Amino acid sequence: MPTPTQKNVGKLIQSLSVLIVEDGVYMRKVIRNLLTTLGIKRVTEAADGLQGLDAIRETQPDVVLLDWEMPLLNGAELVRIVRSPGVFPTPDLPIIVVSAHGERWRVVEAMRLGVNDYLVKPVSAQSLQARLGSIVTHPRRIVQLDGYYGPEPRRVLSAAIDRPTEPPAA
Repeated sequence: MPTPTQKNVGKLIQSLSVLIVEDGVYMRKVIRNLLTTLGIKRVTEAADGLQGLDAIRETQPDVVLLDWEMPLLNGAELVRIVRSPGVFPTPDLPIIVVSAHGERWRVVEAMRLGVNDYLVKPVSAQSLQARLGSIVTHPRRIVQLDGYYGPEPRRVLSAAIDRPTEPPAA
């Protein structure tokens, strides 16, 4: 199978519908501008996790860019709800966390919950393009393994997903 050219990948990315779930008005604007720079025209925004769930149901985006720390319903809780086959209508929806928190335990926890990828703020157009490109050109199949539902774990993270993580003691 031929590999997609950069031009084809760019067109695929531009055709995406993206939902930004972020409580910070300024950060939503920054992410929207990055997506616009990449040529993405269909962008929806939600200010918290509850609005995010409603927006997923209403707009059926191709990808969700999700903040981890939000009021009402945080990123982890939103992922748990979305990754509930039989309960939520689109459990296979690609989710990329975009967070100011880059601690290893948070990244591992997000992956253990079933996110597709994790970016640490500030995020660049290049890193966002790379993650979106990966999702459209090399989608990981969705698997269900002993309580896990989400994209097939990458080999590097497979062992970490099997072991529960805890935040460091204060």
